[in-house]
Amino acid sequence: MKKSLLALAAMGAFAGAAQAQSSVTVYGIIDMGMAGGNSRTANGTDVTKQTALGVQQSAQSTSRLGFRGTEDLGGGMRAFFTFETTLRPNNTTATAAEGDQLSSFNNRQAFVGIAQKGIGQVALGTQQTIIHNVVGRTTAGQQNNLVGDVIYSIGGGTGGGLAALAGSYGMVNGQSYAVRVNNAITFASDTFAGFQGNAMLVLSNNNSTQTGANAGGESNTSGYGLGVNYTWKKLFLTANYQSFTNALNTVTPGTSPTTAPSTFTQFSPGQAATRGTNVNDNTVYVAGSYDFGILQAFVGYINRKVNAENNNLYFNRYTAQQIGVRSNLTPTVNVFASVGNGSWEQTGYDLPSAKINGYQLGSNYMLSKRTNLYAIFGNASQSNALNSTINPATARNTSYNINNYAVGVRHTF
Repeated sequence: MKKSLLALAAMGAFAGAAQAQSSVTVYGIIDMGMAGGNSRTANGTDVTKQTALGVQQSAQSTSRLGFRGTEDLGGGMRAFFTFETTLRPNNTTATAAEGDQLSSFNNRQAFVGIAQKGIGQVALGTQQTIIHNVVGRTTAGQQNNLVGDVIYSIGGGTGGGLAALAGSYGMVNGQSYAVRVNNAITFASDTFAGFQGNAMLVLSNNNSTQTGANAGGESNTSGYGLGVNYTWKKLFLTANYQSFTNALNTVTPGTSPTTAPSTFTQFSPGQAATRGTNVNDNTVYVAGSYDFGILQAFVGYINRKVNAENNNLYFNRYTAQQIGVRSNLTPTVNVFASVGNGSWEQTGYDLPSAKINGYQLGSNYMLSKRTNLYAIFGNASQSNALNSTINPATARNTSYNINNYAVGVRHTF
């Protein structure tokens, strides 16, 4: 009897230890509030004014639901996974978030990986790019979805990859760099002497021979990224480069496309792009932050160029720089501000160039560790840009100015 009880106790202890070594966490964000704005767009002698106000979702942070798990494999090794999808609490159907071209449910992250203490971790699946992972650490607005942040959300306008205010109240993100990719393998090292490295490989290739109107050939999506972060006391510095290529088989290698390469909103690595598109997408991001105690300061520079792979004379380019500050006025109140400028140019097809300016002001009131109230105001403007080089007779100059604001409540769980 005693032996049986001891055996049962041992089995229970072993099961408890095994269970303690593995865990799954459910997490997420629900963000709702009032959002609106106004815009003025001048296209030659035509002037369009718009206003918008209503209940909106995801102004400060994109609402989401996620599952994160980890298992201790022993010897400093662990397995982990993440599955995350967008929530749209103001909609009756589950659809992909603006700017995402993945499936309507699994449209954020889904990956599995192995980590070894003292070395780093490897993950495979749909993941955020190395640039996106550091933008939140080096911008004052922390990737909110209003206009005015020239690094994360350039917003506004009708050309150069800029989205219009109508329909989304100006809440457009991920325009100045690719936010996430599928078919990705990533490596993140542990930190050594303040340095931490990141690498990414994207691979989805298929070469074929085909007869008929559409000649066979490449139908490939590939890419890579490299980044290094350095932390010294209250200083954080980061430098990153990522490059993606989409090659689809209805454009004969060595010939020039008859239309422009994809704009920033049309091409996202890993998606099924329009047949006949051969696009190369390169982005550089360098930034830093310093914590002075009373406030944290940020500075960043981004340069993205999307060009036709078969003819580099056809390209879109976006360049911007931004500074910002964030300060905790009290244990429950923090404020932030950012200002930046930049430019875009599109050569070989339509809309040659324009200047961009933007700024944001915002504040948070922390009701608890998980719930906060927020108020954010943003402004984005674009100088005149000639919107047609193909037909000079119809060419017009386009400029815009957008104000975007939101107040709401965000709950994390």
